[in-house]
Amino acid sequence: MATIRDVARAAGVSVATVSAVVNDSAYVSPALRARVLDAVRELGFAPSQVARNLRRGRSDLVAIVVADLANPFYGRVVCAAEAAVAGWGYSLVVCNSDENPDAEKRILARLRMLHCEGLILVPVSNALPAAARETEGRRTPMVLFGRAFDDNRLDAVTIDNFAAAQQATNYLIDLGHSRIGAINGPLHVSTGRARMEGMQAALAAKGLALDSRFVRPGEFREDVAYSAARSLLGQPDRPTALYVANGLMALGVMRAISDLGLRCPEDLSVASTDNIPGVRGLKPVLTRTEHPIVDMVNEAVRLLVDRIKNARDEEGRTVVFPSSLVVGDSCAPLKAG
Repeated sequence: MATIRDVARAAGVSVATVSAVVNDSAYVSPALRARVLDAVRELGFAPSQVARNLRRGRSDLVAIVVADLANPFYGRVVCAAEAAVAGWGYSLVVCNSDENPDAEKRILARLRMLHCEGLILVPVSNALPAAARETEGRRTPMVLFGRAFDDNRLDAVTIDNFAAAQQATNYLIDLGHSRIGAINGPLHVSTGRARMEGMQAALAAKGLALDSRFVRPGEFREDVAYSAARSLLGQPDRPTALYVANGLMALGVMRAISDLGLRCPEDLSVASTDNIPGVRGLKPVLTRTEHPIVDMVNEAVRLLVDRIKNARDEEGRTVVFPSSLVVGDSCAPLKAG
């Protein structure tokens, strides 16, 4: 690959002259400019954007680290983020932590080497990894997405997870169900914990309690939720309704119901939180709470760009989006007797 020095030798000019031509940073006579451009074309010289950005002291890169890229929800988040950051003049670096804290640490360390100007992070634990801090002690501008934890220096964009679970659970209760089970998410992250608490609060408000026999961890994974649902629904004493804490797990649950020879909603009502493309194609249509992914991503990018451009160091801002209940065909009134 030709270097700037190769171009300078071929054109018979200094490296500074070549730099002035390719970067259009200083006046160069038409004759010299033509010689440089001829040499550039003959040698196939391509200036390094990375080196150029380092000289400018910026990379024009924004990173997003999602928790599970196999989850279609995060696929939608990434697509929305790519469009949003492009509108602000940035390029997007996409990373997947796969719900693994060690992988998240490694990714954050690598992103520091890329000199990303900002980061949107879906955290996989309840604390900010040390790798998210610059070696000099300066923290990279960051916005937490979907999940949050106590750190008043960080911006966060989330949904009201507690209320979302309440909505779905109240709908099941209003249909007459009291034996309601749960396929829950990981309780060490804010989404899993808040959705579980919201479900329990909805039950408690009606004088009901969540039976521990009817609860299984699904870890926000389709395959784990499938096995959990088979374990829960394969027992003689089973719930009449299920709250499933995210859309990907709902796919696994619905598959388990079918494989067990059960019918939804005749044998079991199911309600969920989250909207992913596969959920909308389920038959019966899943009753679920949804949230505005594109609006949330746009807001996260807006907050991040504000941090980048204005070097803000004040207390973090948290934006909470409401969820809405979408009634499908997966729930039915409890049968008498």
